[in-house]
Amino acid sequence: MAIIGAGPAGMSAAYYLRIMGYPVTIFEKEEKPGGMLVYGIPSFRLEKSVIEAEIEVLKAMGIEFKCGIEVGKDISLDDLRNEGYEAFYVAIGAQGSRKLNIPGEENEMVESGIDFLRKVNKTEDPNLISGDVVVVGGGNVAIDVARAALRSGAEKVHLYSLEQEAEMPASFEEVQEAKEEGIILHCGWGPKEIVEDSIVFKQCVSVKDETARFNPSYDESVLETIQCSHVLLSIGQSIISIQGFDVEVNPNGTIKADGTTLQTSVEDVFVGGDVYTGPKFAIDAISHGKEAAESMHRFVHKGHSLTIGRDLHLFNEFDKNNALIDIDFDHAKRQIPGIKKGLGEKSFRDLRSTFTEEQVKIEANRCLGCGASIVDTNKCIGCGLCTTKCEFDAIHLTRDIKDGARMVKAEDKMKAILPYAAKRQIKIIRNKKK
Repeated sequence: MAIIGAGPAGMSAAYYLRIMGYPVTIFEKEEKPGGMLVYGIPSFRLEKSVIEAEIEVLKAMGIEFKCGIEVGKDISLDDLRNEGYEAFYVAIGAQGSRKLNIPGEENEMVESGIDFLRKVNKTEDPNLISGDVVVVGGGNVAIDVARAALRSGAEKVHLYSLEQEAEMPASFEEVQEAKEEGIILHCGWGPKEIVEDSIVFKQCVSVKDETARFNPSYDESVLETIQCSHVLLSIGQSIISIQGFDVEVNPNGTIKADGTTLQTSVEDVFVGGDVYTGPKFAIDAISHGKEAAESMHRFVHKGHSLTIGRDLHLFNEFDKNNALIDIDFDHAKRQIPGIKKGLGEKSFRDLRSTFTEEQVKIEANRCLGCGASIVDTNKCIGCGLCTTKCEFDAIHLTRDIKDGARMVKAEDKMKAILPYAAKRQIKIIRNKKK
């Protein structure tokens, strides 16, 4: 099995394939594995030692890493097929950046947030930049870029977002941490142009249109100009043009694939992670790796279905509006870890502490609200035992085919049991006499 990309999606697939006993090789174009976990997330959010420890586990399992090799450029899929690889998993992520398409964007002081984070994660140099920095964006990555800039030598960091603070895509906790470190938020502004050593913003009146689609509108009579040494753009990620795989792609650059099997238009090539979905969370990529491993396992054994028995993620959402549950596990808030003492804005280390014992108990008991209620028809035999064990009376059995069996309500059981018991007793007596 060949895995192309050593990010969370690729390493997840490799793990599950190795558990099944397959020899697995991961090809990575960077100098070391980890993908965006290593090059995209700064250490103060995710310590590199944690990722390195996980990678060592994969190596100990017998998974081979070949770094500094870009499949499609340095080596082709046909070359790998000739070497004996029978299935491929493409997990190269979304490593490109989006552009603003405004005048002056080619100014040398402008850089994508993703490229900046890659530099930061490679060196953690406290003197990487200097002067005032403007970060454009309002998501979690933009917050990471701003906080990383502060640790890399910036005197002041200004973050400009289209949304007001309450509507920013970034999580509340990250926004608060950024503000505590001295990052200056400017909400409700969109970039208009970049002129020499400054960037001009125009006031954003609304981010979405009447159909709730992203379609910002501006009042260009209200402008704000700010001088700076660096402009870091963090307005989203894009897929870098895919070369050498001959698979069908969507207009946005993502690879087309079956939603269940993750098989592409080339039968021995499977896909997952950001290059399939567009930018999402690492856990989504890890999930794709597991599903792709199952598909690749079935594919190399000819004659096996890639879909039978698979979870199609079709379920009816449980209506919790009429469920009155007066215990904390359904209402507890997400627990927030404390911060270790130290100058957070000066350190690349993760200063968040672990949960206290009490926080662990609360976090373990809280309901995550998935809203899913699934019955696996391959395992459920309709015994009804689950309906008696559920403390909240949330599970019920119904008869789809009423005439499929003779059934009697529990309240009327004696009417059915007594005639049967009487007949049995008569038979027993007769047999004794014989």
